[in-house]
Amino acid sequence: MSIAKFGIAKFGIAKPALTLPAAALADAAQRLNTAEKTRVQIRQLSLDWPQMTLADSYAIQHAWMALKAAEGRVVKGHKIGLTSKAMQMAVKINEPDYGVLLDDMFVPEGGTVAFDQLIQPRVEMELAFVLKRALPGVGCTIYDVLNATDFVVPAIEILDARIERVDPQTGATRTVRDTIADNAANCGIVTGGRPVRPLDVDLRWVAGLLYRNGEIEETGVSAGVLNHPAQGIAWLANRLAPHGVTLEAGHVVLAGSFIRPVDIRKGDTIHADLGPLGSVTCHFA
Repeated sequence: MSIAKFGIAKFGIAKPALTLPAAALADAAQRLNTAEKTRVQIRQLSLDWPQMTLADSYAIQHAWMALKAAEGRVVKGHKIGLTSKAMQMAVKINEPDYGVLLDDMFVPEGGTVAFDQLIQPRVEMELAFVLKRALPGVGCTIYDVLNATDFVVPAIEILDARIERVDPQTGATRTVRDTIADNAANCGIVTGGRPVRPLDVDLRWVAGLLYRNGEIEETGVSAGVLNHPAQGIAWLANRLAPHGVTLEAGHVVLAGSFIRPVDIRKGDTIHADLGPLGSVTCHFA
């Protein structure tokens, strides 16, 4: 399935800024698809194509998602990353990034994640918004997001790296262009706890404690996500709208982590406690 037929039209890519030819985009997408299946990381794409732009990275991501769609996967939502100022400064960008959530990425609350099917897993703690109606595009505001949200639920996002974080030959570290191409590092989502209506709780002050095997690893407050977790979803709706893409009713949108990523080992049990919103747990075996 071609990028033109599925990727760009379906997911909304900034076409004028593309610098890589279609053959390179397709090659990179196939490398990522193979890396995920074989659990063998690939070289940083930014080393093979130093001229690649952020738009190229999104085009590669969407071409990879097109391969997955051809294999039968279905889009169930989106994720937003790099929502904190500290993370944006670390990777030298001034806006969040985003990726796609597919049907096979959802893990039941309390479920087991097959560690041996992952490469370098990490987890983050965040809030997931479940939409009851589609969001408006250009001009979408935080109030539109709150009005269109059916409920908000605690979530653990599972990250993985199909691209090498450090190049063994040069020592170069992975760039944000690599991460975006790698579907913003997403590979799974676990939701649980107590669903709440978006206006029943001051979402800025939702706090969380993340435990690994009973030992606390990270804490955070959701205001760390662009001052309000719904703000990132409004950003994404505006970002996608010029390309004919809508955040649809029933979609799940991960609003962005308010903790640093935590590395995972085989046998780990991860427990996110969000106080009045309850908790969510998963086990890596």
